[in-house]
Amino acid sequence: MSQEVILNELPTIHGAMAEFDTPEELLRAGELARAAGYRRMDAYAPMPVAGLAETIGYKRNRVAFCVLIGGVCGVLFGFGLLEWMTVVAYPHNVGGRPLNSWPAYIPITFECMILFASLTALVSMLAMNGLPKPYHPVFNVPAFDRATIDKFFLCIESSDPKFRIEDTLQFLRDTGAREVTVVPA
Repeated sequence: MSQEVILNELPTIHGAMAEFDTPEELLRAGELARAAGYRRMDAYAPMPVAGLAETIGYKRNRVAFCVLIGGVCGVLFGFGLLEWMTVVAYPHNVGGRPLNSWPAYIPITFECMILFASLTALVSMLAMNGLPKPYHPVFNVPAFDRATIDKFFLCIESSDPKFRIEDTLQFLRDTGAREVTVVPA
């Protein structure tokens, strides 16, 4: 019975994290982890590291496609609104000109496209990144505060199918990590 109580009190694990001193070491560890079959991992660096996203397996996101759809919707909305106003709701014939004079619609249509595309970009970026996220389990690692100063981190998540705590910790030690820690959830 005491063993059951102890197992229930253990915190769940978010993953295993390795600390590196240089971006080259981080890139190398990411390549080794990808080659070893790990797919659910994340890297943290105090500066942009060229090729890091591709190394750990990030694919292109769909924000650009969402922005395109938002822009097209903005064009259709702006043009449709002006067409409805000038032809259906408030037709006003001035000097025999046609009611649907589309060249006059271009500025408003363009502005609606920009408005819809920018709002779509904001909302889709936040949604696809899972933001806002004021808390993340990696904040529980004491050395992680150096991720914004001068250290580089690779975290292999426990949701990875290949993740086994002892094997993963040993794998990260073998990559040449300065320090390897368990990330509590």
